[in-house]
Amino acid sequence: MADDTFPGWHGTTIIGVKKGGQVVVAGDGQVSLGQTVIKGSARKVRRLSPGGYDVVAGFAGSTADAFALLERLESKLEATPGQLQRACVEMAKEWRTDKYLQKLEAMLIVTDGDQIYVVTGAGDVLEPEHDVAAIGSGGNYALAAARGMMDSDRTAEAIARAAMAIAADICVYTNGQLTVETLAR
Repeated sequence: MADDTFPGWHGTTIIGVKKGGQVVVAGDGQVSLGQTVIKGSARKVRRLSPGGYDVVAGFAGSTADAFALLERLESKLEATPGQLQRACVEMAKEWRTDKYLQKLEAMLIVTDGDQIYVVTGAGDVLEPEHDVAAIGSGGNYALAAARGMMDSDRTAEAIARAAMAIAADICVYTNGQLTVETLAR
């Protein structure tokens, strides 16, 4: 039986694409509650700069939960400057073991312009294969579309935008109002 108690999972598509020395994270702007669109221009992709170290994070799931996680990630990054993987692992461990954090319903894609990670409440810090990661209700559509374009001459941003357009055409919980952030290393 499906768990229908958390309608926030059906609210977004976030994609991260690494190609040509750049990493692009793009997210749509639709916020849905059940079958109703509440907002069409939300920013679910954010740039964090703890200690001058740029990181981009995109989130899917409950907005309040995601903001709580972004604050935790930022504090972990401040404690381990320049070590994105370590900060993500520390946050994921805390997320999985802390009684308050365990209840948070969100997922993150994070990048420092070099690596991309998907971070989950199950304690996962996953580095995607094929330099593409996607989360949210339209994530699988965007992931498949982007992977199909990775061998083309398109830039990381062009791939992310095209994949998001395809996901928005298929997933009713995803729109074409994008927030796009790019980091290069």
